Amino acid sequence: MNLDIQSVMNTLASQRRVFHSEADFQHAFAWELHLRQPKASIRLEKPLRTDTKTLHLDFLIEHHGESIAVELKYKTRSLKLNLDGEDFHLSSHSAQDLGRYDFIKDICRLEEITSTIRDCEGWAILLTNDTAYWKTPQSTGTVDEAFRLTEGRSLSGNLAWTDQASAGTKKNRERDLSVTGQYTLTWNDYSTVNNPSYSNFRYLAVKIPAAREAS
Repeated sequence: MNLDIQSVMNTLASQRRVFHSEADFQHAFAWELHLRQPKASIRLEKPLRTDTKTLHLDFLIEHHGESIAVELKYKTRSLKLNLDGEDFHLSSHSAQDLGRYDFIKDICRLEEITSTIRDCEGWAILLTNDTAYWKTPQSTGTVDEAFRLTEGRSLSGNLAWTDQASAGTKKNRERDLSVTGQYTLTWNDYSTVNNPSYSNFRYLAVKIPAAREAS
């Protein structure tokens, strides 16, 4: 079973340049998958049991013994506009350090899932109009430097907050993240809207190979 993420996102962009929320994005994504794979089983928020715990997954697509596990994130900056008669009022999520941590945590979860379920590949996808996610920061030594998602970065290994990170920053996210594979981060354009700021939406899609493909 082949999932062409770029084709899926291009189709979504031609229909929905902006989403109201992460749930809105998830619904549109799931419907597009259904149109492309009408005979596949597409389950949302499905709990999966690994060797050590139960993980809850945004999507699990199953067809003819093959599976695709998908985690989606939608992080926005404040944006108010009208598109084709529909009003959008996007809130500013800010806390990009936590957003980066959570996206990489999705990758780790998908690595655990793909190592547990045979013939299952994973996709972690982040859609955002927040330039802080893809631009290289001007300053170095930030507390979340290990979790940066900048263009061209090779993501792998053990990732941790710096010693300067406060307990409040790390609350519920204290654990180091261990990325087993190695992934080169590549951002793709999604859509552009008519707005003075934060008008460009881009997405980052990371593929986690199925265990049968891993070496």
